[in-house]
Amino acid sequence: MARVAFIGLGNMGGGMAANLAKAGHDVRAFDLDAEALNRAKQAGCLPVQSAAEAVVGAEAVITMLPAGAHVAATYKEAVFSNAAPSAVLIDCSTIDVPTARELAAAAAARGLEAVDAPVSGGIAAANGGTLTFMVGGTAKGFEEAQLYLEAMGKAVIHAGDSGAGQAVKMCNNLILAGTMIATCEGLALAERLGLDLQVFYDIASKATAQSWSLNTYCPVPGVGPESPADRNYEGGFAAALMLKDLRLAMGAAEQAGVDLPFGTHATELYSSFVNAGNAATDFSGIIRTLQDKP
Repeated sequence: MARVAFIGLGNMGGGMAANLAKAGHDVRAFDLDAEALNRAKQAGCLPVQSAAEAVVGAEAVITMLPAGAHVAATYKEAVFSNAAPSAVLIDCSTIDVPTARELAAAAAARGLEAVDAPVSGGIAAANGGTLTFMVGGTAKGFEEAQLYLEAMGKAVIHAGDSGAGQAVKMCNNLILAGTMIATCEGLALAERLGLDLQVFYDIASKATAQSWSLNTYCPVPGVGPESPADRNYEGGFAAALMLKDLRLAMGAAEQAGVDLPFGTHATELYSSFVNAGNAATDFSGIIRTLQDKP
């Protein structure tokens, strides 16, 4: 198996690094948080003191960081100057398309393959190794990255050239945000009309209202498969992250000259929800804003 540098051990990255170690890879893990490093050690990774130390000698460098600025800084300060000539660079963060393309071009200028490989599936999938990866980059870069991504996911799909993975991710989450809001509205109305929500779920989840937001991630507790709603909307996919992804999508839409009226409204709703103190709340918790109204 290979030596892998893993930088960024948050809610998603921690589980991903653990699955790489479980698959037999020699994972050199780095994060600014000491507790995250300790969890990585317990999961079979080797904690190191810096991103640069993780990168030295690695055959693959994987980053899972909050935003494009963090990825760019890490690449410029630690990755480009320390990566082996044969290393593949895999960024699993969700960032803007221009930054993804700029970093891929900078890597190519140094003779390195770099792919953008954002994920879908949430914390449970990260821990369970069942993520979906949407990958942007060259055919060669995709082939080199595939071995590592398959150790962390159930589906690894080549979306196109550099930046395509990020483009797919923002469009996917634009749809997800909209379907979750619509699902919450439907359930809130059903409850107000006196319907049994389990009965409503049993019907709607088999009718034309079916969606991942309803069938798999139902935003009311005690209905459907277990979801963050059953844990008081803790864990899962934080509302602040959904808002981040929506803003990325809206920025891309503005650059492309595309009008997204529902996306605009969804961004406004999640912005209000986050600003009301719900940044860490799972994004399905937005149903509370409907249930609390008289």
